[in-house]
Amino acid sequence: MIKIEAIVRPERIGDVVAALDEAGCGGYNYVNVTGRGNQQGIEVFTGRGASTIRRMALPKVMITTVVSDDKKEEVVNAIVGAARSADEGNIGDGKIFVSPVAEVVRVRTGERDSAAL
Repeated sequence: MIKIEAIVRPERIGDVVAALDEAGCGGYNYVNVTGRGNQQGIEVFTGRGASTIRRMALPKVMITTVVSDDKKEEVVNAIVGAARSADEGNIGDGKIFVSPVAEVVRVRTGERDSAAL
């Protein structure tokens, strides 16, 4: 089993969720987060261009899912395709983190691992 965590632009969440559904991803969670990566924040112009401020942390959305090993590439590719802006993408489009999961337990039934997904 594989845990996939993706950080994406808030305006792309609808597209990413639709792509996850289409890829057969059984479940996921997402939460609004604020953070900073290589983009290093943005400059915000206030007023008539007279002053600027620098926002060091930006709003993003973190999506988390756990899938079987054989679904990993399909789910990762679905996220990349839905989260990337324009043809080549832009800085700030996000990151995907993939890690192994040792065990999953369904609270309601006690089922474990793939049966719990």
